[in-house]
Amino acid sequence: MLIPLFALILTLPAFGAQYRAALVADMDTGRVLYQENANELNYPASLTKIMTLYLTFDALDHGRLSLDDYLIVSRSAANAEPVKLGLAAGSKIRVEDAIKAVAVYSANDVARVLAENLKGGQEESFADLMTRVAREIGLNNTNFENSSGLPNDDHMSTARDIALLSMAVYKHFPQYWHFFGIKSWTYNGKTYTNGNRLLTSFNGCDGMKTGYTKKSKYSLVATAHRGNAHLMSVVLGAENKDVRANVAAQMLNRGFSMLGTGAQPVAKNTYVPPVQKTIAPQPQPVATTPSAPTTFASAYNTATTQAMPKYTGAAIAKTSGGAGVQFGAFSSESAAQTQVANVKNKLGANAVVEPTGTGLYRVRVYGLTDASAGQLKSQATANGIDSYVFH
Repeated sequence: MLIPLFALILTLPAFGAQYRAALVADMDTGRVLYQENANELNYPASLTKIMTLYLTFDALDHGRLSLDDYLIVSRSAANAEPVKLGLAAGSKIRVEDAIKAVAVYSANDVARVLAENLKGGQEESFADLMTRVAREIGLNNTNFENSSGLPNDDHMSTARDIALLSMAVYKHFPQYWHFFGIKSWTYNGKTYTNGNRLLTSFNGCDGMKTGYTKKSKYSLVATAHRGNAHLMSVVLGAENKDVRANVAAQMLNRGFSMLGTGAQPVAKNTYVPPVQKTIAPQPQPVATTPSAPTTFASAYNTATTQAMPKYTGAAIAKTSGGAGVQFGAFSSESAAQTQVANVKNKLGANAVVEPTGTGLYRVRVYGLTDASAGQLKSQATANGIDSYVFH
């Protein structure tokens, strides 16, 4: 008797011990069809960049960026390792190219460029913002320490949270969803291929993102259409690229089959060793507040139907300029706000207050050309206001 191919795929024994967590869910309803160790803490690696792009799309949606703006590459961003475009410090990259570099090639230097330009040159401040927004949309066990997913023992998430984040991108910013389905992208004469094999091997796959570090191993979020259904699979901690791709395809096939037969959801937990390999204290999950969603269904509703993130803080202005002027750093926010008013009254410039993460509050004007930044600095000097130009 012949065994159907789909049944054979679902009963293969080899993969279970070769990945840490897996999940498949309906993107349009939030219904989880199958989950395994979905709430266990894992290192998300470059799946982190889904949040970096989420915040980039939010900046585009609210006019703080445009796709044709240029972003400045700092020395810190230029030094990012190991996967990178190799951008030189002081150079510029267009926002649309930056998005493609992150979505297709998972470039760590460009992820840092986005973070620093969106949060005043401070990747740490951007990571704080990432975690705050994660809490707002129901990611209850996620903590971000950087914009790229480079190794950090406190940089954690779960398959459940990654699925919610990915669905939030899909629901909030459908106009930018296509970036996750780009199979290859050419920049400065070099072509970069998307690491998501399912884009070319799985019928109906339309995205989304790969991840890898030595600690996290291989991870993948993959989405696919079949008929009227749109499913998402999440695989964390796979032993290699083959396992990552095969388990993702297995999850999607399983999900489509369950939808077709009306099967009930399955939740499974198997033992996986703790992700921490050192004696350092275990990272603490993000604390939930009484109003925070506690079930996947309620979190899905929060993540996909609420208003855009309610976070505040300085962001890059919508302009092609890459320079700015700083008008001091203050020990209190009220003193910084006084300086903002001073700059407005004397210079007519709209400055913003930006926490540094070290207890100080900077007053800055962003999005200036080199010439206009120099002119504004000269006006400040003439009016007795100390300042300096930054890039």
